[in-house]
Amino acid sequence: MKTWKKVLLGAGGTLVLLILVAVGIQQSHKGVVTVQTGKTQKQDLSSIVSASGEIKPKTYVNIGANAFGKITHLYVKEGDRVKRGQLLAQLENVQSTADVAATKASLEASRTDAVAAVANLNTAKADLNRAKADAERSRLDWQRAEGLFKDALISRADYESRKMTWQTSEAGLAQAEARVAQARAQVDSADRHVTQTDATLTRAADVLQKTVYAAPYAGVITNLPVREGETVVIGIQNAPGSTLMTLADMSVITAEVKVDETDIVNVQLGQSAEVTIDAIPKKVFRAVVTEIGNNAIVRSTGVATSQSTSASQEAKDFKVVVTLSDPPEDLRPGLSTTAKITTATRSNVVTIPIQALTIRRPEDLENASEKGSVQAAAPPKDASKDKKNDELQGVFVIRNKKAQFVPVQTGVAGTTDIEVLSGLKEGDEIVTGSYKVLRTMKPGTSVKIDNSAPKKDDAS
Repeated sequence: MKTWKKVLLGAGGTLVLLILVAVGIQQSHKGVVTVQTGKTQKQDLSSIVSASGEIKPKTYVNIGANAFGKITHLYVKEGDRVKRGQLLAQLENVQSTADVAATKASLEASRTDAVAAVANLNTAKADLNRAKADAERSRLDWQRAEGLFKDALISRADYESRKMTWQTSEAGLAQAEARVAQARAQVDSADRHVTQTDATLTRAADVLQKTVYAAPYAGVITNLPVREGETVVIGIQNAPGSTLMTLADMSVITAEVKVDETDIVNVQLGQSAEVTIDAIPKKVFRAVVTEIGNNAIVRSTGVATSQSTSASQEAKDFKVVVTLSDPPEDLRPGLSTTAKITTATRSNVVTIPIQALTIRRPEDLENASEKGSVQAAAPPKDASKDKKNDELQGVFVIRNKKAQFVPVQTGVAGTTDIEVLSGLKEGDEIVTGSYKVLRTMKPGTSVKIDNSAPKKDDAS
């Protein structure tokens, strides 16, 4: 046989051998899935609810106009710190001052009239006492004259004269009593005039007082939208009045944030929080939850559901207020902030990465057990079509180079890890990725572990 034929036969045999080796290798790797893995570990876990909002003082007041008039003096400027009772602003008060002065004069005149009425009453009472004495004396004189006339000791003319004197005294007594009653009525009228004028003075003084604005408590002027010389008006129905300034008590600072409706059930009063402020980077402030809203707020409009006339399926939030423990002195209302509220904590518990959790239906697990297949399964049917109670939550555990589905019960969820209550122990190796593999993997699938950096498409 020629040499070239021998070379050709040798090359052909080598090629056949290589093909057989390749086929064997392919058959040996058939059904093997490449996965990323991790191990369960014990650690401290905290459940965090994050929400954004703004800084607000716990106590603040918008000082509005209580009277119509022109601002004659502004004694503060925006950012000033004021004390309780300190004068803030002054409105024009010429007319109200004149009204107070005129009413005070009227009040003094009414009081003088009341004094005169009392003096007149005393005079009338004195006249009444004199009339009573005259009437009693005339009565006794007439009674004596009546006895003497019966005994014929005095004339009829003298008797009748004394009788007429007694009757005149009785009439004078009645007249004196009437004058006393009239004097009492005048005293009552004068007292009522004093009361009426005093009430008018109170009203005029109140109008005058409303032209002067003093600080109701110590704080900081955070807003001053007016200037000297401007005219302010009081509010009426459907028309708000002028706002002179906003006074905030900066001794107690809060962060008012909006928590998603799915997280609000875990938030409770007294829970600790960490607050970060955009204007003060790289600094965390301790805080405590002090207020939780009971009414949902539509996220897109900011209107409470109780004020909405129709039902809405939009996302909703709840207002939560956290009070800062040690706020800085230069903090200003309205600064953007983020609060991270710790809703639950667990110490030294078994945890797994959240992405390792997957859902399987009992029939998928039964079919895989009967067939003993190690091939990747087709994507599961839409879970929303099945009852939630028929789904099993679990993870795939690596045992003898195969992935076995193990149902687990979970507890508190942290940012990246979740607590495992049952089903796993510390050190178990579980499948953590990729998402495509976890979504389609069947129990018993042979796996190849590759914990190098995942590809971009797998990571996404």
